[in-house]
Amino acid sequence: MSLIGTLARMEAVEAGRAQPLATVRHRHLSERPLVLVPLTTSGEAGAPLGALVGTDPEEPRLLVVPQPRDRDLRFAFLAELADEILPYVDSYAEVVEAAERSETDPETGKKVKVEVELCADAPQLVVPSRAGVEYVRLLGRSMRFRRTAEQDPETPFPAPPRVPLLGRWLTHFGERARVPGSSLLVAATDLLNRHWATGQSSLEDQHLGALLAWIAPDDGESGAEAALRAELGRDAQGQLVCPPAGPATDPAFDNRLLAPAIERYDRARQALGAAEDGGAAEDGLAELTRAEREIRRLVLSQLRPTWYAVWQALDLLRELPEGARVADRWTRDRWSFTGQRDRIAAGEPPQPRRDDAVTAASKLAAREQAQGQLEAQEALDDPLVMAGRRLAGEAFVAEVTEVTMAWTESKRPAPRPLLTVRTDDRPHLGEGVKAYRSLDGKPQSAEFVRHEPDGALVLRLLDKMGRSKDPAEGTVPEKGERIAWTLFEHDQRMGAKLPDPEETPWTHGGPPRTDALELPDAVTPEDIL
Repeated sequence: MSLIGTLARMEAVEAGRAQPLATVRHRHLSERPLVLVPLTTSGEAGAPLGALVGTDPEEPRLLVVPQPRDRDLRFAFLAELADEILPYVDSYAEVVEAAERSETDPETGKKVKVEVELCADAPQLVVPSRAGVEYVRLLGRSMRFRRTAEQDPETPFPAPPRVPLLGRWLTHFGERARVPGSSLLVAATDLLNRHWATGQSSLEDQHLGALLAWIAPDDGESGAEAALRAELGRDAQGQLVCPPAGPATDPAFDNRLLAPAIERYDRARQALGAAEDGGAAEDGLAELTRAEREIRRLVLSQLRPTWYAVWQALDLLRELPEGARVADRWTRDRWSFTGQRDRIAAGEPPQPRRDDAVTAASKLAAREQAQGQLEAQEALDDPLVMAGRRLAGEAFVAEVTEVTMAWTESKRPAPRPLLTVRTDDRPHLGEGVKAYRSLDGKPQSAEFVRHEPDGALVLRLLDKMGRSKDPAEGTVPEKGERIAWTLFEHDQRMGAKLPDPEETPWTHGGPPRTDALELPDAVTPEDIL
């Protein structure tokens, strides 16, 4: 945690209210996000109990599995979930715009510009907490290899038609959530924690109700008191007033309410199956309907508070202006979404269970580059974030006191002006260390030369001044100008180029096998009641 973050937490404890960590919003928020609040059965991470899903805060769709151990009911839940999510995803896949992309010419080996389609926008899934992000990845993992009756008429226990497709999309969203700065799949708690600091621990910050209690407490109540009530407050029946933000449930809810309701449902199903005449069958069906309605009511009581909390979090975030470089990161999300759309349309197989060595190394390198780029862009967009980097000695704000023109000693002299600057910051500067400033959105680099006896710093500009002997207008700072300099690069460099998968050395697994096709998941005892 940065010094600014630690200071903000201390101020939050003293003030009894969350303190801002940013002056702008560093993540993209869609105008029409899809909110998903999942709920799972205790002890069975992959057994869904229910979900609230939708794009309208006033009209969510409730999906419930009355008996989570029943494979058919789980498949019906996944089919209903696909009916909600896939049309939402498809609505973004149809609207495209022309864009240019660099590709390698197979004949010349040179980079050329080609015109391709880019989706004009992309879907955004919002879940309550980080555990919800992992649950989305788990759902995708469990669904994308399922076989349908159309794909394989002889497959045992075929999945509903669109379930494997939903699994592929959820897997893509889950993988994209691991890329720093991506906004295709986001957790409400992570969004709030990035922009506000509370007076509680990072673990407690994963409780959405407690987090919102610190950010927007009731009048006359401190954040600590409101958070304690959100975490531990119970009603007359002993149930939490603010249930967990999914996908886990409260043990008191499971033991006192849910388990008896599911037991009544099971007894009603057994009675209906054992009915021998029409009258008994009607009575059994009525009892089964009542039992299912009770389970739906109970699940809704656990999901509704979290549903409204997610939308409250989004409303709080929309009050912050969007950072200048957020759109660039969202464009990369749009490219990612477009690529997945094209892979599915081309009939490519689902994502493998395990990446080969080259793919895994490429993903890791891309995520490291994205992390460095995100940290740099947030500092450039937000003076409060930049203050943290200044305190760490990684940036400084200085006033130009003198500009001395100089040139390189070569046949074709290039401008290398010397800037004398004064700053109250304490940057970690040494001989030859480079500093960077933003010039019309692009980084201009300078080299530290020396410390003056009076404490001033001397920097030498190195680039972005044009090709002529005299610097282009506006490229050299003027006397009296205050400039923010960073000791970190604004654009992260890619590492060494990795070999093609077909050229992977044997020490790293060798080329990917073409004869080892991904097979559907084997039938396990949990699939059969």
